[in-house]
Amino acid sequence: MPPGTGQFVPTIVFLGGGRITSAIVAGLRVARSRQPVVVHDRNLSKLKRLHRQYDVVVEPNLEQAVRQADFLIVAVRPDSVPALLERLRGTLATRSQEKNVAPLIAISLAAGIPLARLRQMLNSQVLWARAMPSPICKNGTGLTALAWERELPRQQRHQVRSFFSQIGSVLDLPEIKFDAFTVTYSSSHGYHALATLADAAEQLGLDRKTAYMAASHALADGIVAWRSQKDSLDILLEEAATPGGIAETAMAAMNRSGYAKAVQTGLRAGLAAARANATPRGSSRRSPVTPKKKTGKRLRGAP
Repeated sequence: MPPGTGQFVPTIVFLGGGRITSAIVAGLRVARSRQPVVVHDRNLSKLKRLHRQYDVVVEPNLEQAVRQADFLIVAVRPDSVPALLERLRGTLATRSQEKNVAPLIAISLAAGIPLARLRQMLNSQVLWARAMPSPICKNGTGLTALAWERELPRQQRHQVRSFFSQIGSVLDLPEIKFDAFTVTYSSSHGYHALATLADAAEQLGLDRKTAYMAASHALADGIVAWRSQKDSLDILLEEAATPGGIAETAMAAMNRSGYAKAVQTGLRAGLAAARANATPRGSSRRSPVTPKKKTGKRLRGAP
């Protein structure tokens, strides 16, 4: 437990030092958290960067990292989980032979991989939970959904909730709804909408700075207003869009062009991608920390 406190605070060990680990650790620093944190990764440059930026304890040796853990957070890409858990199996077998060792709590951040498959890959050596934290947690304003194995004790559930509540809001969610939540809550929707609206405004003649100012007001400030008021979204839409006016005309044209259908299509594609992670993909044993080559196009950035 941290000095000066009278309660047990679990040591959190991250297996994987990538983007979501960096975001969570950044959020803990914003919250001035005293949570003991250790990060394991075989990529030494990642560990050096995390230590330099956030002064966290880093450990390149998996066995030594696990020995320090009360909770393990599996923070690698879904296709890297099987290889990581295979490496973890031997380490946990050695740990389980020690006397008076409580079951280890493991929290998977891997999208789409259900608790049943996690149990299958690591058998009965740990008790599992799933967590889906938003990258916005780096600012302390994240949102994390949690799902549990039925065997996970209430006290440990409370400790997991307390950990993630340091970096934003937390909600318990039935696992059957996890994939739909994952594809809906991503901050990428907001960034995508901002870039698309600002690009359209530029094509109408606004300079880039003004286009982003106007678009961010429409999206972010409008949502802040909705959150802070008791009025329904329908009422606010009526207030913002006068019948027959410019805003209503613009929204009606968007809807006729397939706006709602485009959103639904995108979510369904994301849902299919998440569910595909539930199915084993052959016998790949790629290292969970091997850097992957970036692909795909990047949206135009704000000025």
